[in-house]
Amino acid sequence: MKFSKQVLELDWEAKAAELSEGLRETVTKKLRKRGLVVAVSGGIDSACVAALAVRALGPERVFGILLPEKDSSGWSSQLGRKLCEKLGIKYQLHDIAPILEAAGCYRQRDEAVQSVFPEFTPDMKWKIVMHGDRLNTDAVNFFYVVVQVNGEERRFRLSPQAYTQIVAATNFKQRTRKMMDYFHADRLNFAVAGTPNRLEYDQGFFVKLGDGAADVKPIAGLYKTQTYKLAKHLGVIDEITSGEPTTDTFSLPQSQEDFYFSVHYSQLDLLMWAKNHAVSTDEAAQVMGLTPTQVQRVYDDIDQKRRSTAYLHSPPLLLEKVPELEPYKLG
Repeated sequence: MKFSKQVLELDWEAKAAELSEGLRETVTKKLRKRGLVVAVSGGIDSACVAALAVRALGPERVFGILLPEKDSSGWSSQLGRKLCEKLGIKYQLHDIAPILEAAGCYRQRDEAVQSVFPEFTPDMKWKIVMHGDRLNTDAVNFFYVVVQVNGEERRFRLSPQAYTQIVAATNFKQRTRKMMDYFHADRLNFAVAGTPNRLEYDQGFFVKLGDGAADVKPIAGLYKTQTYKLAKHLGVIDEITSGEPTTDTFSLPQSQEDFYFSVHYSQLDLLMWAKNHAVSTDEAAQVMGLTPTQVQRVYDDIDQKRRSTAYLHSPPLLLEKVPELEPYKLG
């Protein structure tokens, strides 16, 4: 197929039918579970998975769980509730902030921020970001903390130690959520759905044993643009299908490009497709309205993330093979 801005278009009814049939087969026949637990965040990916699960299994066999914490925006739970009610599924809201507080998550995170900005207090709104425009520079990426002080945003470069401590603390949120997912899955004899789209799955934008843990990942083959379109086809509420993706991890709004991806998903989807189909930088640049150098920077960033996050996809490594278990592996 020749590269164009239309390469990601699909027959959405055919794709919905294909994925729902595959999901039903996986849950009931391969995993031998009664239904599916979906952590509903208020974002597009979990909404698409929840709607797909309802189509595959029926609303009575889908359970939604809403898992806000201290830094979650108020709208995320509101949208999650509204979606669950439209889909007709049972759901439960569980605030995980007390668990995180008791485990020291917030305290250790705040200490890391204070190591670069001693005046930081827990009531201040903040987030972490990468430096400026990565499409137009080959500069090494550095992370900064952005803190809102008296209505003004101030930026402080993070030391490697402060950065990794913040990431470790925020990853704790995803791992705590997954613990709750599996509690309800065990209680109901359901499987747990993972919600990464293709960009997130391919580029390692998930937490190992956190949002990366699941029994089935129904939309890992769909680019972000395709996820939006399939969700709309499946009847997901307009407030979600018209919204921009955010991490909903920090008290200041943070886009996925702020923290991780080199460009907006609408560009990255197409450029990843182009790279995956061996489209030259010159051809991709012409279609995308970019320079070949800019396209090469995105191609290089895709490769770098694939290398550095490969371990996230790996199961625990064994030093010796256990041949007796080979015939029992799911496939």
